[in-house]
Amino acid sequence: MHKRARTDWRTAKTPHLRTFAKTMRHAPTEAEQKLGLLLRNRRFVGYKFRRQLPVGQYIVDFACLSAKLIVEADGSQHAESATDVTRDAYLRSQGFRLLRLRNDHIVTRPDDILDVIWTALHATPETP
Repeated sequence: MHKRARTDWRTAKTPHLRTFAKTMRHAPTEAEQKLGLLLRNRRFVGYKFRRQLPVGQYIVDFACLSAKLIVEADGSQHAESATDVTRDAYLRSQGFRLLRLRNDHIVTRPDDILDVIWTALHATPETP
């Protein structure tokens, strides 16, 4: 079922995005690295998160496909980004819920961040 859903996200840019995503996985920000260690290998309540996953014409930081949840580690450049508004609308149109987390919170308050992610994973689709 998931494989079929992922094919809907593929575009002509997907091969290029995969290459770029691989490069990004090898050079994560401090926050992405810390979050990746917390979420990798189904460590977090058994949920599988994929890092730097191409979805359509975008690359998302972390995605749990079974929960349709995308977790973004955001720096200050995302505070009022018009590009992010367009990107988020597309990702929501694909059935994903988005969780944007500030880099400084990921680095300094990882336990709080894990609580927020756990809540998002267990929220019903109607819950914001």
